[in-house]
Amino acid sequence: MRIMIIAGEASGDLHGAGLVRALRGCDPDGEVFGVGGDRMRREGFEPIYHIEQFAFMGLVEVVRHLPFVRAAFRRLERLFIDRRPDVLVLIDYPEFNLRLARRAKRHGIPILYYISPQVWAWRPGRVSTIVRLVDRMAVVFPFEVELYERAGGRVEFVGHPLLEVVRPIHDKPVFCQQAGLVPVQPIIGLLPGSRWQEVSRLLPTMIGTIQEMRRSMPGLQGVIGLAPTIQQETIAPLLAQAGQMAVVEGLTYDVMQHADFLFVASGTATLEAACLGTPMFVLYKMARLSWWIGKRVVTVPNIGLVNVVAGQRVVPEFLQDEVTPDILAPAALQFLDDPVRLARMRSDLHGVRSRLGSPGASERVARMAVELAKKQ
Repeated sequence: MRIMIIAGEASGDLHGAGLVRALRGCDPDGEVFGVGGDRMRREGFEPIYHIEQFAFMGLVEVVRHLPFVRAAFRRLERLFIDRRPDVLVLIDYPEFNLRLARRAKRHGIPILYYISPQVWAWRPGRVSTIVRLVDRMAVVFPFEVELYERAGGRVEFVGHPLLEVVRPIHDKPVFCQQAGLVPVQPIIGLLPGSRWQEVSRLLPTMIGTIQEMRRSMPGLQGVIGLAPTIQQETIAPLLAQAGQMAVVEGLTYDVMQHADFLFVASGTATLEAACLGTPMFVLYKMARLSWWIGKRVVTVPNIGLVNVVAGQRVVPEFLQDEVTPDILAPAALQFLDDPVRLARMRSDLHGVRSRLGSPGASERVARMAVELAKKQ
């Protein structure tokens, strides 16, 4: 089989790696290629483009990268002719993937969409477009099934792939030793995102918040968990005034598990932290023009995935102008001083995890892809 996968960001690379591994189990000699990252490559994926080349977000950033995006479309469409994939698997990343789906449709390539665009949050009219373009949908939230079935789509809830991978590597003493932390002192984990735009906007505020909190908690420790798409040398200029701050790479789940509290960029990381039950604040900040447009198209009261899955705000969200040390520090200190509120949040996060289905999403999606491929 020849299977083409498009995963344009770090979370897609994470979930795509499980899918590539499952596909290799179905057909060890098959070709699996497209857009992905290091995790997918380690499983035997052939990257035509690396996800780092697509690490931009928001209207302003996309406009700046239009020449690259257009060239990528042309090259990937050419693969529909030159390598003729038996199936195209799209993983989230809707603005790019839906446009590519139109081109694949013209070439008669079957399409499986894994991890639905967030049509329940904004632009719900896209449901009919997706159903028209896509042969099968593999969704990771149970409430998404009805959205697509109502529009006549073929959809299956496969469970969330995070359940297969979210586990720390080390116990707390070993992690703290590696990170240079003191296990008995309070630890705040900082997870500023997987794109440079996110990190550059959120990390300075996260660091400033830790510094402000230390006025009341002198022993407070901060540890930054870097996504695979962000290198430590990249954030070095942001750490110049940070004081004592630990930085770890490849240990994101350890940060989530062993920290007492987290500041998390809105996105998949909020669900990962929920799976581990660690209390958190969700932070989100983007270019002002993108934010102005976004406020007018988003249709849900909460933007954090952890709250969307919960169906209510179980984790506080701080958005745009609220992302300041003056606001975050006192709010976090109030939580840390209130064991009842912390216990309630941990209980709510356990409920979120239970809504994500059972492990095995990658194998279920691989079977769906193989079924589509065999029909060719």
